[in-house]
Amino acid sequence: MDLKSGYPFWAISNGLMHAFPPLRQDTRCDVVVIGGGITGALIAHELVAAGHDVVVVEQRDIGWGSSAASTALLQYEIDTPMSELARRYGEADAVLAYTACAEAIPRLGTLAREVRDVGFAKMHSLYYASRRRDVPAMQDELALRRKHGLAVEWLSTDALRGDYGIEAPGAILSRLAARMDPYRMANRLFARLERRGTAVFDRSTIHSIEAGSQGVTLRSSDGIRLRAKHVVVAAGYASQQWLKTPVARNRSSYAFVTDPLDPDALHGLADTMAWETARPYLYLRSTADHRLLVGGEDDAIDVPALRDARVDRKARKLVGKVARAIPGLRLTPTFAWGGTFAETDDGLPFFGPHAQYGPRVHFAMAYGGNGITYSMLGAELIRALIERRRHRLASLFSFARLERKP
Repeated sequence: MDLKSGYPFWAISNGLMHAFPPLRQDTRCDVVVIGGGITGALIAHELVAAGHDVVVVEQRDIGWGSSAASTALLQYEIDTPMSELARRYGEADAVLAYTACAEAIPRLGTLAREVRDVGFAKMHSLYYASRRRDVPAMQDELALRRKHGLAVEWLSTDALRGDYGIEAPGAILSRLAARMDPYRMANRLFARLERRGTAVFDRSTIHSIEAGSQGVTLRSSDGIRLRAKHVVVAAGYASQQWLKTPVARNRSSYAFVTDPLDPDALHGLADTMAWETARPYLYLRSTADHRLLVGGEDDAIDVPALRDARVDRKARKLVGKVARAIPGLRLTPTFAWGGTFAETDDGLPFFGPHAQYGPRVHFAMAYGGNGITYSMLGAELIRALIERRRHRLASLFSFARLERKP
């Protein structure tokens, strides 16, 4: 799949960070991870730390798929509000999803500090009302989060204008969020794994998966065989190509980044990411070097040539949306890009085996607006499944969820 268009900022700023070899000979291991993006990196790290012999295979250069185009908003907040999840699956499961994501962010921070130099920083998250009629539902959301121990506060129109320059009828402010360079994190994680003995191969395409009762055999497009006890398909939005029935909708999203700005011009946005209730939503967050990254304008296009042609026009529309939401902020895109993303009906990810392949082939589909947070949780979940241990998220984040009636 062609997953991105234009000039993704992380790929431009970092370039090709590390050279990994292609797969050249038949190999055996405990677990093969298919996918060399941030999701595959977090899963491989978790499994190797637990003592599993892991081989990683990526069809592109490491990190060069969706991770290079990700805007990396690290939030516990899911695209689907907690109150809506509660109506769909019950309050207990809604709380479980949100609190698990909240716990994942500090763990991401701990790992980022170990890896070092990945642009990680703590932030706040500001979820503002696009329209006045959105306020009652947001206040219900605020009350539900508070009920279950999530630290949030309500900001009035005046507070939003004074602290952030945002013209909106109200907002929920959370102080638990973060930012990161996902491409750099993936590359540095894989380089560290390689130094410690894990085989990481890029520019190598897996052509077939044959699952049996004792193990899994993979064949590359060059005819090379990989035999493993388990396989994790962590190929991002391309993972659905391995399933007969899609479980998510592939769409396109667009973003741009500015030149470095005077930190004073960013006001509260220097350490706060902002996103709105409208769908698709506008979102903004700063980078480590004081640029502003703006995204949104999602559409149903999943044709690379059409997405390519829309990047500049979408960037201009995003500039206009920022100007309307924050009248005092005038932005000029320096690099603009578009990329494929996928969304599930309920905003939750899928981790674990699918009936099509049996229990030894696990999928890691961290789909949605906070995919990196999901990936951190999914790494622990998939490790538990491989080790035949129970995990509290196994039911909620599995394909079995598709059988639940909303």
